[in-house]
Amino acid sequence: MTDTALQFLPNLHPYDVLPKATLGAIAKRVKVIDIAKGATVYDVGDTLQGLYIVVSGSVCVRDDAGHEISHLQSENSFGERGLLRNGVAVTSACAEEDSQLICIPPDVFHKLRAEHDPYRRFFDRTRADTTNDAALAFDLTSVRVETLMAPDPMTCAPSMTIRDAAKLMRDQRISCLCVTEEDALVGILTLRDLSGKALAEGLDYSTPVAEIMTSAPRTLPPSAIGSDVLHMMMEHRLGHLPIVSGQTLVGIVTQTDLTRFQASSTAGFVAEAAEAQTAEGLAEVTKRIPNLLVQLVAAGNRHDVVTRMITDIADVVTRRLLTLAEEKFGPPPARYVWLACGSQGRQEQTGVSDQDNCLILEDELSEAALAYFEPFAQFVSDGLNACGYVYCPGDMMATNPRWRQPLSVWRDYFQHWIKSPSKEAQMLASVMFDLRPIGGDASLFEGLQTQTLEAAAANSIFTAHMASNALTHATPLGLLKGLATIRSGEHRNTIDMKLNGVVPVVDLGRMYALQGKLDVVNTRARLEGAIAAKAVSQSGGQDLLDAYDLVAQSRLDHQAAQIKHGKAPDNFLPPAELSAFERSHLRDAFVVIKTMQSALMQGRGMLG
Repeated sequence: MTDTALQFLPNLHPYDVLPKATLGAIAKRVKVIDIAKGATVYDVGDTLQGLYIVVSGSVCVRDDAGHEISHLQSENSFGERGLLRNGVAVTSACAEEDSQLICIPPDVFHKLRAEHDPYRRFFDRTRADTTNDAALAFDLTSVRVETLMAPDPMTCAPSMTIRDAAKLMRDQRISCLCVTEEDALVGILTLRDLSGKALAEGLDYSTPVAEIMTSAPRTLPPSAIGSDVLHMMMEHRLGHLPIVSGQTLVGIVTQTDLTRFQASSTAGFVAEAAEAQTAEGLAEVTKRIPNLLVQLVAAGNRHDVVTRMITDIADVVTRRLLTLAEEKFGPPPARYVWLACGSQGRQEQTGVSDQDNCLILEDELSEAALAYFEPFAQFVSDGLNACGYVYCPGDMMATNPRWRQPLSVWRDYFQHWIKSPSKEAQMLASVMFDLRPIGGDASLFEGLQTQTLEAAAANSIFTAHMASNALTHATPLGLLKGLATIRSGEHRNTIDMKLNGVVPVVDLGRMYALQGKLDVVNTRARLEGAIAAKAVSQSGGQDLLDAYDLVAQSRLDHQAAQIKHGKAPDNFLPPAELSAFERSHLRDAFVVIKTMQSALMQGRGMLG
């Protein structure tokens, strides 16, 4: 037991910063436990025997409702939340396969926290003593992947033998190898591949890695955030996620890297949605989103983090419905990509969202193949509606034959809109520039997006029309730049925080992206990209970012307050409910937005 701990702990943070004498003392007190697949480590309410660390195998951790929140592998630890409270387990843990664990007794755990600051900071910072899942999510959602990932991961060539790969992984004490060709990621090899595919099948040691690796693995860019990693891992049951910039491998995130962060409540939504068997089952998940929004806002999460997490759930629901549709109607007769536009496309969904989507199909389809996608689209759209993503009032959905066409037709659409920028063309182009692939074959869209951005940016008449269209949404300012409210009707004496608040900035962001040929669709990312590309001045761009943050956060706070009071959320904020301080700052934000609109119309795109 002592030998196992002494071999394992010195290479694991935060034990790697402890004195050798302390590690020796720990090794004498720990227990090494072998646990069989399916056996319970502990249940909710049990008195914890200590802090557990996975040496080998895999452990599933569930919350008190039975929802999966973590799949832990070698070097992951668990049980600290209960230890940091009263020693009673607040989760349950079960071995997913034969596993070996190290158990550090509670008194040793607390002594280490009391005497070694790095050890205390590691656990206190990452697992706050709270039962609020949204608060636990805050750290993770604030961290960009580039700060989570291990840079320069160990790689190998596809031709390396599985024996050499196993030796390399053993010597480097790592659980995976990224397989590359000229810096481009082509696959990933994990310990599970070696055991489940090579050892179990009795493959010759000279077998090349290419025969057992996972080809074209799922990846994320460095600009993603921690919750993106967690959600992808939970949805697809991944233990390792390569990080790529363009086609170049720049890092990797593993379950070990996420150990310091307790799984957020959205991960439970994602896991449930990914396993739902019916649209009704998905609706049971999404009906809890309003309460989730309240929790996330209350935890202090920034508006763009909240809307990104809410949108993540919509994305998983959509992909699950696509899978259910394929099971219902049979394998698709052709390649397709399902895309979202509007707020889902921009990853900006709040508590009020309809559905805006379309289908791009591969070219040269038969009539029978085209016919397959009509009920297919209807099934997915109906399922989204049942889940609370109501039908688009403007019928901009894949159920409309106009928005369910082969790639060549879509290419013609965009070319026509750019060459003949009518009022309808401007409106349609505005919506379609926010497209984001959700499911299917994303390669069908990549070329179209690049070509369209190039053509649109090169057409000065089109961009001028788009700029004019972007100014149709006025900010709610009166003649003396006071707040102007709606004067009559159901929403009298309120401000439409969507149409007159967020949308003007969305329009500006879209124009900056068009001018700078930026392929991002998220509004905040577009504004940041415009500043970096000097499409706007540093001061003007930063002022606009600050103004957008204030307006978007005010809108989200308003919705959260309505939900807490048992009301359906909307976008209509009564200024009378704000303090004089809040009204003043909101007015200043609208002044900045209006100034930037004027600058765009004058062709400057900058402030001051």
